[in-house]
Amino acid sequence: MAEKNWHVGSTLPIAVQAVVCLASAVAPARAFALSDSFAPPSYLGKLDPNMVWEALIGGIVVCAFLAAIALWIHSSLRRTKRLQLRRNAFVSSAMNNLNQGVVMTDAQRRIMFCNDRYLDIYGLTRSDLWTGMTGYDILELRRQRGVLAVSDDDFYEKAASPNGLITELPDGRAILVKYFVLPNGGSVATHLDVSDQRKLSRQLASTKQFLETVLDHVPACVAAKNIEDGRYIFANSAYERFWGFSRDHAVGKNARELFAPISAASIEAADKAALKSPDGQFRNEFEVDRAGERRMVASIRIVVRDESNKPEFLMLVFEDITDRRSLSQELESTKKFLELVVDNIPVALIVEQVKDGRYLLANRSAETILNRRREEATGLTASDIFNPKEAKLIIARDEAAIKKRGMITEEHPISTKDGLRLFLTRRATVLSDAGEPQYLIKTHEDVTDRRQTESRMAHMAYHDGLTDLPNRAAFLQALTQMIEACEGTSEEFAVLCVDLDGLKEVNDVFGHALGDKLLIEVAQRLQDSARGGVVARLSGDEFGLIIDGKQPEAGLALAQQIGEAVAQEFQIDGRAVRAGATTGMSIFPHNGADGAALLANAGAALFRAKQKSRGTISLYQPEMDQQIRDRRVLHQDLSMAIKNGELALAFQPQGVAGHSVVESEIIGFEALARWQHPVRGQVSPAEFIPIAEESGLIVEMGEWILREACREAASWPKPLQVAVNLSPAQFMHGDVVGLVHSILIETGLAPGRLELEITEGVLIEDFDRGLALLRRLKALGVRISMDDFGSGYSSLSYLQAFPFDKIKIDRAFIINLGRNPQSAAIVRAVIDLGHGLEMSIIAEGVETLDQLAFLAKEGCDGVQGYLLGKPLPIGKYAGLVGRAETMELALKTG
Repeated sequence: MAEKNWHVGSTLPIAVQAVVCLASAVAPARAFALSDSFAPPSYLGKLDPNMVWEALIGGIVVCAFLAAIALWIHSSLRRTKRLQLRRNAFVSSAMNNLNQGVVMTDAQRRIMFCNDRYLDIYGLTRSDLWTGMTGYDILELRRQRGVLAVSDDDFYEKAASPNGLITELPDGRAILVKYFVLPNGGSVATHLDVSDQRKLSRQLASTKQFLETVLDHVPACVAAKNIEDGRYIFANSAYERFWGFSRDHAVGKNARELFAPISAASIEAADKAALKSPDGQFRNEFEVDRAGERRMVASIRIVVRDESNKPEFLMLVFEDITDRRSLSQELESTKKFLELVVDNIPVALIVEQVKDGRYLLANRSAETILNRRREEATGLTASDIFNPKEAKLIIARDEAAIKKRGMITEEHPISTKDGLRLFLTRRATVLSDAGEPQYLIKTHEDVTDRRQTESRMAHMAYHDGLTDLPNRAAFLQALTQMIEACEGTSEEFAVLCVDLDGLKEVNDVFGHALGDKLLIEVAQRLQDSARGGVVARLSGDEFGLIIDGKQPEAGLALAQQIGEAVAQEFQIDGRAVRAGATTGMSIFPHNGADGAALLANAGAALFRAKQKSRGTISLYQPEMDQQIRDRRVLHQDLSMAIKNGELALAFQPQGVAGHSVVESEIIGFEALARWQHPVRGQVSPAEFIPIAEESGLIVEMGEWILREACREAASWPKPLQVAVNLSPAQFMHGDVVGLVHSILIETGLAPGRLELEITEGVLIEDFDRGLALLRRLKALGVRISMDDFGSGYSSLSYLQAFPFDKIKIDRAFIINLGRNPQSAAIVRAVIDLGHGLEMSIIAEGVETLDQLAFLAKEGCDGVQGYLLGKPLPIGKYAGLVGRAETMELALKTG
């Protein structure tokens, strides 16, 4: 302020200095001009010397005055600039110390300001920014850094909405972005870390759901209503059962809208009494009319207050006491009711104060453990009650439960008047408002007799009846024990899920009896490989193992050893049987903190290993969970897509193998499924077809594709062929022959125009049944084609067993034409083989003129591929099917 004042007052000294200079210049000059000894130079002519000097002095005065003004203006500008810099520094400092990121842009979306918090949120630095950078540039920079997963349009649209945009960062943080457009065309965007708020919101929602679930299971009728208008806002299941109408019917209505006048009057009177009660509680008994029947109910009404002690809503609890009115006397007060409940719990209950270990509460059942009346135990500690050895153990377990701040369950012996008994003890820590342990609640249940009985059944309950290995439940128990043993240490262990490959084939070929013997042999080999470690049978052909040691080396070594052991030939009932093992592995504590998580993650790794190849070993990676969830979501979406009509058909031309595209006359189309997802957009068939195959949706989808393709082909003016793929699942489930027959009748398509493409999987699953179905289909008059010929192992044997109409050469061989001579030799051999068997040959995946020319030269009958046309809606090929619409071909001309 002093500096400011100095700058404001500095204009006065400058003006004074100018006047002084002027005076000092005028006075001597004037005196000199008036002196008698002065003689003007002769060259001034007739001018008055006094006027000359006065003009000269006046000019000096004016110059001095102008100089003073210039000095004053310069000083003011410097002072203004310093004030502006200080103001800018203050604003910049304030903005940089906000708890949320701020980005400002001008009307051209150039970034004018970006505070430090924004850079910190997204892991950016000032050096990442550049002059003239726009909002689109910084979004692209975030996208490259992996901290933005939406498009620019989605970002601005959602961020400008009232609720803003929630961005999930890779590290789990959630950022709320809000975007505001300024009147001058610029914008301001705020970025606030709301991770804690979202977590709290989820916790509150979970707590609300938990409380509602608890109240729904309370046998007494519970309801809540607004204090202002008496309208119901909640009712539990018991309330619904008592009145005979749903809670949805009650919520939003008052007593007079729901009940008979007499009942409504009694209810409203009880509500008013509770509101007027000094302690906010009111108990009474009154009659109500329930569907013409008089019932006596006992109720308690409680005024629930908020943090400011203001009445918020009225809660009421009542029960039908028509048949047991005598019990109403036991409900004199809430405290007495709770004491009665605690005293009648069939287990010993003890509440201990954490700070000094003294017992505050014990119920009647606890007297057996305490060896004294509960009143005598209040105020004592475990050291005062039990012998030193037992007291030391009890205190140690109490301290462990307090330290864990969670539930600890264990069994241990306690001396009682009846001798040493085995008790199941549960310890739960209750935290204070400050989040510190305040009370320890302990329940002790005498399980001596139960355990004696269970011990005789434990082996049956926790072991597999076939292999005598521990079952899944026992395996999870062993995992829990391993986790408890390793907690707080640097010890690691691996969980292996091993899938037995080939069991289904053994069962199909040799029968389930031999398959069971194979499982017994495999179990023995697994135990031998584990060298005394935990081995369990988790399901039909899946086993679990636990291996400690340095990970993942020890786990991978065991998985490798298991694979080698299982791969060795089995001799069972004089038969040589072979099998294999595929393994997934997770590691504690990196891949899960509890047994269920570890086992689930090992299962996810096993799923990935199966996807790669049978006999492989896969180590769990965190992204596997997301991939499995994505597949599950996609499966659900696919199920809805079939019902909602989101699927469509694309048709790819099939032509005669000519030496050029023009010579390749179109003779038919293959119908291919396409899925336009409402959110994901176009989903690749390579992504959704395998999911449909695995889940069985392919049966429903295949029926739709077949019906739609036949319906479409029947409408073509030209009698071209239409090819449809059939899945092995359609042969295994349902009557595929009856389906094809009914669709042909329904659509009116000539059977000879329909070509059904199958893979060898149709015959692999059940050769005899598959062969019989193919013969029945051929008897309908449709054509049967073997798809992807050459990609399997048994294609030649199937050609011998069934007279296919057409063989489709797998695209893998066509792609390599011209690259290696082996592919050309194979294609040439397949063409000769097909013609020798009087079967047509069509090549898939033809994309170049060289490939087309080769196939035409070798005598291939037909071609299909991008060279002729891509899979498109049939409207794009209107001219080819004989329709009058404008034809839009997607043909390549080479």
